[in-house]
Amino acid sequence: MRLPLSRASGTRLTLAAGSAVLLDFAFPVAGPLPPMRAVLSMLALVPLLFAVLEPKGAREPRYLLRAALTGYAAGVLWYGLNCYWIYATMHQYGGLSPLVSLGIVGLFSLILGSYFALFAFVIAFVRKRWGRWLPAACAVPFAWVAVEYLAAHLTCVPWDQLGYAEVDNLLLTRLAPWTGVYGISWVLAAVNAVWLGVFFARSKRRQVRFAAASLVLTCVLQAGSLWQRPPEAAGSQAVLVQPDLRVGAGMADENDWQDTATDPAWTRHTGQYLRLSGETCTSYLLGMPQPAPLEVRRVCFGPERRPALVAWPESPAPFRSWDPRFLLLLGQLSEQAGATTVVGAPVLDGRDRLFNAAIVTAPGGARAGEYDKMHLVPWGEYVPFARFFAFAGTLTGNVGRFTHGTRRQVFPLPGGHTMGIFICYEAVFADEIRLFAKNGAELFVNISDDGWYGDTSAPWQHLNMARMRAIENDRWIVRDTNSGVTAAIDPLGRVTESMARHQLGALTADYGYRSDRTFYTRFGDVFAFLCEILTIAALALRARELLR
Repeated sequence: MRLPLSRASGTRLTLAAGSAVLLDFAFPVAGPLPPMRAVLSMLALVPLLFAVLEPKGAREPRYLLRAALTGYAAGVLWYGLNCYWIYATMHQYGGLSPLVSLGIVGLFSLILGSYFALFAFVIAFVRKRWGRWLPAACAVPFAWVAVEYLAAHLTCVPWDQLGYAEVDNLLLTRLAPWTGVYGISWVLAAVNAVWLGVFFARSKRRQVRFAAASLVLTCVLQAGSLWQRPPEAAGSQAVLVQPDLRVGAGMADENDWQDTATDPAWTRHTGQYLRLSGETCTSYLLGMPQPAPLEVRRVCFGPERRPALVAWPESPAPFRSWDPRFLLLLGQLSEQAGATTVVGAPVLDGRDRLFNAAIVTAPGGARAGEYDKMHLVPWGEYVPFARFFAFAGTLTGNVGRFTHGTRRQVFPLPGGHTMGIFICYEAVFADEIRLFAKNGAELFVNISDDGWYGDTSAPWQHLNMARMRAIENDRWIVRDTNSGVTAAIDPLGRVTESMARHQLGALTADYGYRSDRTFYTRFGDVFAFLCEILTIAALALRARELLR
C-alpha cells in the first residue's frame, strides 16, 4: 500500500536523520573514537540510501527534487552534529553572542549540507535513468568520493571525510599511500551500498545472500582495527613544549606578560618555557592520552639524550618577531637546546604584512627562515571578501588580519635530514601537505593551538586528520600543541607517545625519518579526480533525461 505523501516524506526525513546520527557516532564525539565504533561508517549511509533509492519513492512525481531534499536534510543535520563545537569556539572563545554563534553553526550546516543534496541527486538520477537500484548502488562510492573532492576544493572544508573514521584500521589505511583518504571513503561507501541488497533484492534467497555477504565483508574489513604491527623504528628525539595557555575572549591581558615592578611576568613565563625546553628525559603516555593511558617513565642511562628538534606551538603567547625581547629569547633557546628550534609566532614583513608563522633557528643560533601559514582559517585568521563584509564591524572585529604565505619550503635538521612544517588547520588539506614530502621533507612538524576547540570533539577529529597525513605520505609527525593533543605519530598513523591535555609540560618524543615518496605523495588526488570525472561523465551522457 502506497504511503500518503506527507507520511512518506516524514519517513524519508526520519531515515535521513538516522543516517546523520549514525554517521556522527562513527567519528569522535567527546573524546578519542573507540576503533570498533568505526564500524558504523560501513552502515551509516544505509538509511539515507534506502530513502533515496526506495522503489516506490522513485516512481513519485518530482523524484529527483525529493531525493535532493532528503540528502540535504541528512547533510544539514550531520554537519550540525559533527561540527557542534563551532558554537563554543565562536561564543566562549570568539566573544560572539549566543544567538550569533548559533546562527554561524546553522549557516555553516545549511551551506555544506548541499553536498549531501548533490550526492543524493546524483544517485537518484542514475536510479531514474536505469530504472533499477543496482546501477545506482554501483554509482554510490564514485559519487560519494566525487562530492568529497568537490567539497575539499570548492568550499575548502574537507572536515571529517568518511575515510577518517577508519584511521585506526591498519588494513583499510593501506590504501591511503596510493589514493589518500579518498580510497578509504570509496570502500566504506561501497560497503554501505552492498547492504542495500538486503532490502532491494528481488527474492528472499537473494536478500539472504546479500545479508551474508554484507556481514562477512563488514566484519573482515573492520577486523583491520584489531591488526597489530611492530613499532616503527625511531632513533631521534624532539622536545615538544605544551604551555597550556588559556585562549579566548578576555584572555589578551592575561597572556600579555607585561613586566611590572611587582611582577616580572615576561621573565617568569619565558623562564618556564626555557626550563621545559631543556627536559630531555620526560615520561610519556603510551598511545592516546585518553581514556585510560599507560604512563611510561622513561629511564635514561649513559650519555645525555640530545634532541634534534625543540618546538614551541602556535599559541596566544605574546611572542612577536619584531619584539627585541623575543629575538633575545630565540637566541637563549638556541644556545640552550643545541638543536633546531621551531617557534610559532606572528611575523611582520617589510611591507607591513602579518603572517602566522613558524620561525626556524639552526643549532648554532642562526635564523634558518620561517614558514608562513598558507591556508588560513576563514573568519578566524582573515575575513573572506573583506570589502563586502565591511559593514559587519562587530562580527569581524575579533578576526585576525593575517596574510597567506606563498612557499612550502623544507628546513634542515641535524644529521643532514629535513622537515616540513604545517600549522593547525592546514592538517586537513591532504593534497597540500603531501607537497612537503614531495619537496624532500623527511619529517613532518605540526604546531597547533587546539585550545580554541575547548573540550569538544574537535581536538580529536583534528588529530585523526593529522594522523592520516602521516599514513598517506609514510612520514613521522611530531605534533606540538598549546593544550593538547601533543604527540608523536608514526608512519602508520599510530600515536606512539603523547601527553595529557590541559597539562603544562613537555614531551620528549621519539621519532624517525623517512625519505621514500608514496604514490600519493608524488601524484596527489588522482583517484579522487578520476571518480569526479567518471561521475560527471555519467551525468553528462544522460543529461537529456533532466529535460523530460
